[in-house]
Amino acid sequence: MKKIITIAIFFIAVIASAQNFQLHRDFERGHFTTTFELFKPDKYGSTFTFVDFDYNASSGISGGYYEIARVLKTEKMPVGLHVEYNGGLGTFKTADGMGGFTINDAWIFGANYAKGNAKMGFSTYAGYKAIKNAGEANYQITGTWYVNLIENKLTFSGFADLWSENGLTDKTVFLAEPQLWFHLNKSFSVGGEVELSNNFAYEFEFKVRPTLGIKWNI
Repeated sequence: MKKIITIAIFFIAVIASAQNFQLHRDFERGHFTTTFELFKPDKYGSTFTFVDFDYNASSGISGGYYEIARVLKTEKMPVGLHVEYNGGLGTFKTADGMGGFTINDAWIFGANYAKGNAKMGFSTYAGYKAIKNAGEANYQITGTWYVNLIENKLTFSGFADLWSENGLTDKTVFLAEPQLWFHLNKSFSVGGEVELSNNFAYEFEFKVRPTLGIKWNI
């Protein structure tokens, strides 16, 4: 569960609060995931950060992922300047117990364009992706959207990523997470998402992973 809504000024139109906490049940992987997001706009752009934790019943926290991004944009700029860092770690079972791995640090430098209002909107950015130990230049393209299908009651939102990890000659990675939320009130929503991916997280085929979740707008 990452980048549920990405870095754009119109983020405030999607949720009443600038921060939220989510709990998802991942049926494909058989674990729970928590996500904490925080968004803060200012006169020079916006800052967005989130952290995911996966929970395995036998070992507790089994993985973590972190992103922080800054968009530099004033009213006179047609597009924003996007800078992002992400990284994480995880565990896996072995014959002798448990092993661990890290998700290589990555920096993204690019341009961001966003447009929206209280009913719907979108954001997109494209940039150079510097992945630690990749050995090749890489890229990432991200698009996000939200549509308030029923005012104050039902929102369709999500993101889609496309990026390379070993230059243009290797396989690209696709990841999308469309979400549907029914708002019980201003603080709580119920719904879920469907993770659509290809060549992602050591799965080299197209995968569909649904979740059910609850979101608390803090």
